[in-house]
This record gives sequence, structure tokens and C-alpha cells, in this order.
Amino acid sequence: MKRLLPCLLSLALISGCASGESPATAPVTEHPADEVVVVMGPTSEPEAGFDPAFGWGAGEHVHEPLIQSTLTVTNADLTIGYDLATDMAVSDDGLTWTVTIRDDVSFTDGASLTAEDVAFTYNTVKATSSVNDFTMLSSAEAIDDTTVVFHMTKPYSIWPYTMAIVGIVPEHAYDSATYGSSPIGSGRYTLVQWNRGEQIILEANPDYYGEAPKMKRVTILFMEEDAAFLAVHAGQADLAYTSATYADQSPAGYGLLSCESVDNRGINLPTEGNPVTADLAIRRAINIGIDREEMIQNVLNGYGTPAYSVCDKLPWYNAASQVAYDPDEAIGLLEEAGWVLGDDGVRVKDGVRAQLNILYSTGDSVRQALAADLSNQLAELGISCTVEGVGWDTAYDRALTTPLVWGWGAHTPMELYNIYHTMPDTGTALYSPYANPIVDTYMDQALACSDLDASYELWQKAQWDGTTGVTQNGDIPWVWLVNVNHLYWVRDGLQVAEQKIHPHGHGWSIVNNVDQWSWG
Repeated sequence: MKRLLPCLLSLALISGCASGESPATAPVTEHPADEVVVVMGPTSEPEAGFDPAFGWGAGEHVHEPLIQSTLTVTNADLTIGYDLATDMAVSDDGLTWTVTIRDDVSFTDGASLTAEDVAFTYNTVKATSSVNDFTMLSSAEAIDDTTVVFHMTKPYSIWPYTMAIVGIVPEHAYDSATYGSSPIGSGRYTLVQWNRGEQIILEANPDYYGEAPKMKRVTILFMEEDAAFLAVHAGQADLAYTSATYADQSPAGYGLLSCESVDNRGINLPTEGNPVTADLAIRRAINIGIDREEMIQNVLNGYGTPAYSVCDKLPWYNAASQVAYDPDEAIGLLEEAGWVLGDDGVRVKDGVRAQLNILYSTGDSVRQALAADLSNQLAELGISCTVEGVGWDTAYDRALTTPLVWGWGAHTPMELYNIYHTMPDTGTALYSPYANPIVDTYMDQALACSDLDASYELWQKAQWDGTTGVTQNGDIPWVWLVNVNHLYWVRDGLQVAEQKIHPHGHGWSIVNNVDQWSWG
């Protein structure tokens, strides 16, 4: 029998709440000790279903696909481990990756998983995916049942990070029109029910080749934040996402889980096309003249960490990115560069007023609050700011000349490349004008490196090599503000396994290891 869990109840609660009444605490819903109910936001529901070719597990909010197996995984420290793979090697020129896989894995329909399925998956994803960039892959080829060879168009040392998010599908049972809603995989869980717009139900795969999941049934509900909080009050969820807005509440029977993330917020400072931010002194003064801890307390209610780069706390992070809050030094930089404080409190240089318009995405209250806080802080330095909410339909174009509050953070060094590396068609970086050939060279060398661990040092040098880079003493074309902690209400007694640092996106990352959760 199909079971529709608390969605309908939550809708009733929303209707009741609209009258201004506070929801009463409902009796806790009893369920077996090997089941859990998780609430995510509506945007976490995969519109195209659970097909890796259409973004499942990939894209902006990367996560382990759960239903399918992957060749590799990311470890707790964001280094690479193995799932299906048992060994991998890359040629000296970086153009061939050879991966050996397990021989004891079956799909849930009983068919064996072989290297043919791996090659089919990657060739399909390359041909159809509009979410991930697979231009570095020429083709995948099965040499025998347990060996797959990836032929690359260019060296790509961080290929193991891509292999960690691509779920393997069965060639014999794949139909792009239907697979997303009825996926067959070999992962820890199987999809047994999907009520679009409401919930999905996962059950443990009884034939899983790894350690058997402790949680045999995982129900995931998709709710807006207010509805998720009401579901917690009603006892209809075991874990539900929330935000700093609700963090000071104390729903009976629940505690607040705060997970560190590299889900950062920062602003681009165009190095050309804007007469204010084009001045290096302005960019450096902003970076050291803002109080990140104050932003964390005032905007995030204490649930965040200072951000100094797009890859804080990850293996390829360069600690030289970190700066101390020093408004006096910031003012000194501005004055030395000729930015003179006027009678109205705004600095001027060569007839140019130190005035900025800071954009944020309409409807994002956190980015709006950060923009306002940043504006207030910069006023103390003599930089006048206005803030403006914009839609993403125009934000990308306007950011080419105007600072915009962005959100980034991924489990791959490619995030650095995408933000700072110049594009061949424009000669500047993609999201905000910036170019430094030395930085480009380090990142190109990092991708061409035949040793993944050795490549980390090259990514770090792109940030700062002692002479140049994208940090404070270098070009500082972006200023990073805060990393937003991901917050969840957790029912008393639920033991959530230790989390990896979360990437951008407040969704599936929390259940990457749901198979290891337990009640106690």
C-alpha cells in the first residue's frame, strides 16, 4: 500500500497558521527505529527526476546520488575515496584515465553492473547533460567487464571529483524518457515512491554490496521553510532544514544541528568597467575593512564562519587568503591611493566619487541583509553604497560592471577556475572582468598535473604564490564575506552521522550518509 506521509497534515497546519493561531504541539508520530522522515526545500526536488544525465547528483548542488553507485566518493576531508572503483591510473600526458571496478555489483533488477554500463553512462551524460561540463571527456570505453578507459580531450587532474557525482545507470534498462521517474541503480537505496511536489520514499537496497544501511526507509518531504517549521512543531518530521530566522526557537523534542559549509557569500569587484572597483586600493581596502564576525552575528544570528576565499577549509585552500579586520589600515590604503574624504563623508579621487551600487538577488533575504550590512560598514570607510534587488535574468550582465552578492562553494577546485580563469572568447573571467595570466597558468598546470595531490599546491599558488594571485596582496577581484552554516531541526534521539563540510545549496548534502544514521 502506498503511504503518503505528513504532506497533507502540513497543508492543514499552514491554513490554520494563516489565521494567526500558533500550532499546538501534536503527538509524535511513531515509526520503526530504522525509518526517518526528512524535510527539504521545494527546490531540492529534482524536476527531471533521478537521472544523472539530467542533473541528479550533479549541477550546482552536488551530492551523492544514493540510488546509483559512483566510481569514487569524497572522503570526510574532501580527498578522494573509492566506491565502485578499486583502482585508477592516469597516463603521463593526462589524456587517459583507466579505472578498474568491482566485479560483485548488481543492479536492483538482478543484472550485473559492468564496465559497459559505466562507459554507457558517461557517454550518455556527455551527450545529454546541460548541468555539468563534460567537454574534457572525449569518450568512455569498456576494455573488459571490470575496466573502463576515459579518453580525455585535455588533461583534467580533478576528474576523480567528477566521478564522485555521476551515478551509474544500466545500459540494458535505460530509457531517457522514463528512467528519471523509475530509476534502476545499484546504490544504497531504491526509489519506491515519488509523489511529485510532495515526497519521495527510499528503501534500503537488500542486495547492496557495501555495508547494509541502518536506515531502511527514508521519506523526504519537500516543503517551504515555514511549512517545514510547522511540521517540526507537529512532530511530523525527524529532521527538517531551517534558517537562522528560526534558530532562536525551541520546538519541544528537537535540537538544532549546525553544519559548517563552504556555501559562501561574497561580492565581485570588477577590475574594469567600474571606475571605483577598478582601483586596486579600493578592492584591498574593502577586503580588510569589513567586519565579517559582525555580519555573522547580525545577519546569520551567529550561524556561519568568516569567508576569505571560495574554497575555505578544503584541501586546495591557501591560508594566505585569510585577512584580519583592520579598518584603520583600510583607511590608510585609501588615503595613500589618493581617495580624499569629502565634507559629505564620501571619498573622491580625480573627480570620481567612491560610490557603489551593490546588487542582490530579489527574494533572498540573507543576501539582501548582507548587502545592507556591507553598505553600512563601507560608509565608515568613506565609500557610499546603495543596494538594489535584481532578478537573475539581468544580474549576470549587470555584474560585469557592478558588484553583486553571489553564492558559491563546491567540492571541486574547478570552482576557482570558473570564477577566476579567463575565457578564450573574452579574455577576462566569466562572471566579472578579471585577468591575470600567471593565475591562469597555475590553474592550467593544476589541471594538467598527473598527480591529484600535487595539483592542490598549484591551485593554492593561483590564490597566492608570494608575488601575485587573487588574495589581499594580489589582485583581490572578489571579496568573500561569510560561509553560511546549514541548519536543521533534529528530533531528540536521532543520531545524524558526522557531516562532511557542505557545499553550496541547502538540500541533499545532509543525507549523503543517511544510511549511517541511527536512533538511540
